Amino acid sequence: MNPIRRFAWVYAVLFFGVVASGWVPAFKHPDGSMFGLFTIDPIDDILHGASGIWAAWAAWRSTRAALLYFKIFGALYFLDAVVGMLFGQGYLDGGIFLIGPTPVALLTRFFANLPHIAIGGLAVYIGYVLSQRYAGSADAKAA
Repeated sequence: MNPIRRFAWVYAVLFFGVVASGWVPAFKHPDGSMFGLFTIDPIDDILHGASGIWAAWAAWRSTRAALLYFKIFGALYFLDAVVGMLFGQGYLDGGIFLIGPTPVALLTRFFANLPHIAIGGLAVYIGYVLSQRYAGSADAKAA
């Protein structure tokens, strides 16, 4: 198994961990937010769980499926972080559509969107840059 598929397995574990961490009382701020920065509601759990299932399926299926995952997923999550930085609400959970732009302090917006910046940015890197190292391998050509 090449590194592209291994990264997809890591993303699957990461997202399942995110869903599980929402049930750890030590991570909850008294206002109900995670680490005092953002709230994780059932829609977020569904999105994170679906992202983990998609990553696991792609890692299991093939390098080609994993690359498609990283390209699409990375773009969606990174763009969600950019929208969240600009407007205080992301679009993946519908916040920007249901609540609209929210006045949030810049530092809070940055740290609240940092996870999506990091995982989305790394996914884009894996999907578009790192993948070039494995483009000629037999595993990459497998469907």
